[in-house]
Amino acid sequence: MSDAIKHECGIALVRLKKPLQFYKDKYGSAFYGINKMYLLMEKQHNRGQDGAGFASIKFNMEPGTRYISRVRSNQSQPIQDIFAQINERLNNVLEENPDKKDDVDWQEKNMPYIGNLFLGHVRYGTFGKNSIESVHPFLRQSNWKHQNLIVAGNFNMTNSKQLLEELIELGQHPKEFTDTVTVMEKIGHFLEDEVAKLYQKAKKKGFTKKNASPYIEENLSLKKVLKRSSKNWDGGYAMAGLVGHGDAFVLRDPNGIRPTYFYEDEEVVVVASERPVIQTVFNVKIEDVKELERGHALIIKKSGKTFIKQVLEPREKKSCSFERIYFSRGSDASIYEERKNLGKLVFPEILKSIESDISNTVFSYIPNTAETSFYGMTEAAEDLLNQQKTAKILAGGKGLSANKVTEILSERPRFEKIAIKDAKLRTFIADDSSRDDLVEHVYDITYGVVKPTDNLVIIDDSIVRGTTLKKSIIRILDRLSPKKIVVVSSAPQIRYPDCYGIDMARIDAFIAFKAAIELLKDTKQEHIIDEVYKKSKAQQTENDTEIINFVKEIYKPFTAKEISAKIAEMLKTKDIKAEVEVIYQTIEGLHEACPDNLGDWYFTGDYPTPGGNRVVNEAFINFYEGNDKRAY
Repeated sequence: MSDAIKHECGIALVRLKKPLQFYKDKYGSAFYGINKMYLLMEKQHNRGQDGAGFASIKFNMEPGTRYISRVRSNQSQPIQDIFAQINERLNNVLEENPDKKDDVDWQEKNMPYIGNLFLGHVRYGTFGKNSIESVHPFLRQSNWKHQNLIVAGNFNMTNSKQLLEELIELGQHPKEFTDTVTVMEKIGHFLEDEVAKLYQKAKKKGFTKKNASPYIEENLSLKKVLKRSSKNWDGGYAMAGLVGHGDAFVLRDPNGIRPTYFYEDEEVVVVASERPVIQTVFNVKIEDVKELERGHALIIKKSGKTFIKQVLEPREKKSCSFERIYFSRGSDASIYEERKNLGKLVFPEILKSIESDISNTVFSYIPNTAETSFYGMTEAAEDLLNQQKTAKILAGGKGLSANKVTEILSERPRFEKIAIKDAKLRTFIADDSSRDDLVEHVYDITYGVVKPTDNLVIIDDSIVRGTTLKKSIIRILDRLSPKKIVVVSSAPQIRYPDCYGIDMARIDAFIAFKAAIELLKDTKQEHIIDEVYKKSKAQQTENDTEIINFVKEIYKPFTAKEISAKIAEMLKTKDIKAEVEVIYQTIEGLHEACPDNLGDWYFTGDYPTPGGNRVVNEAFINFYEGNDKRAY
């Protein structure tokens, strides 16, 4: 993606169902769970590189001994950092106790991080600063095992302020205003309440305070806790949690916005944000990895029994389509096919742009994530050229010589790697002040493959802000002297902010929005901007369920092609010699390519939850009033 946007995060959970000695005997190490967690997290590093965290719980430890371990990092390579810390601690203990190298029982009792239950998290920060305090998993401590709570999630709540106010009404005093803290405190409150009720039941049955704990642990209903906690949550989420005594849960939002997959056999229960991660790490077939249904929770009891429970009423499935276009790794079988289809389905518009002149067109892509959609585009180009070859051969009939047939058959589309990403330079450019001067050099180009008579078609997975296109990519492509540069987005125009876990909070950052505003000015329809502001402002005191997305009216006077043409005009600076055209995927093409992930609110403004309409409302008000702040 030429203008990188960031995904909130990814989760990984492992529950070992056998005693640690089993894994030592079968796999050669009592660190089996830790090793698997490292792989699960490392193979999801695409989902977050601002921070990472790891937590583990040991079962059946004696009072006075540590049974919860946690380590977090916001270093430049946080996953490597936390596991370096873990390995150092483990190695130090073994060096001090060399006779305990094969004593699994002693290791379990005396070494940190070794345990039965693990939770990991990788993070991009969208809410709050990237301080270590913002890195998951979060820990809510208690002297009661079954009231210790560890939480990590892939989510954003649109109504964090409301959730905070509800906690205050319950008599709490949350230490900070972030959606993670408010969510954890909400779960913690109802966990405490459920434990208190079970204690009263145990007391009536004659249990002492000490003996009540096993009764509470066995009868604790995480479904009840989650049902009460999540009642007013508005957002997209995959929420994972561990309770100190050994129960665990993962809850998915009612629209299935954020992805959640799990796998279970006689040895482990595993949860991750992406399916191929589980397939690779545990070497299992695609059909063995299940998707958690929307509104449902996977609950793992300390006993090892697992249950799928409906916690919230499932609503219309609106799984995030950006997961398929960009965020998730393309190694998933379905995602790989869908990304190829995105490239195929946008090809007819490309063909119109180049007037079907494939012979004088070079096709390429913006590395690295657009590569798969590029393959789809190339297949479509090859299919078309094959049709043209067939027509020529049939038209020539028997009069065609063998040499002429060979000449026709030898024609092929010209696919080249034009842009080469300088990854080290991209990492170096960290602050905005230096970025503008250096961004032009983020990509190198391949010289000598484009002629002055050629069209140059280059596909990207999406065009968000257009900054890198304008300041870098189009400039370096123009050095090749093509007659026309066609920039293709395999995704539709991003018009509206996201509020469910993607760092796209400001509407005025989007090139499509800027283009629509410019078109309103060009056509002397600025009054629409004022009217949308007044309508949006008038809704600020309304309940979320009453708010309407009036921002759609900004785009209503224009077709998608008119907005694309304006974007091309805005991206082409005076020093660019080639003609520039921008082509976007259609909404219909997106849905055809990704039929099971119909969440498209950033393209259409059709938010799946009421809080989304409030966020777009606030984003527009911020733009109009010149407020440089987030909309949620």
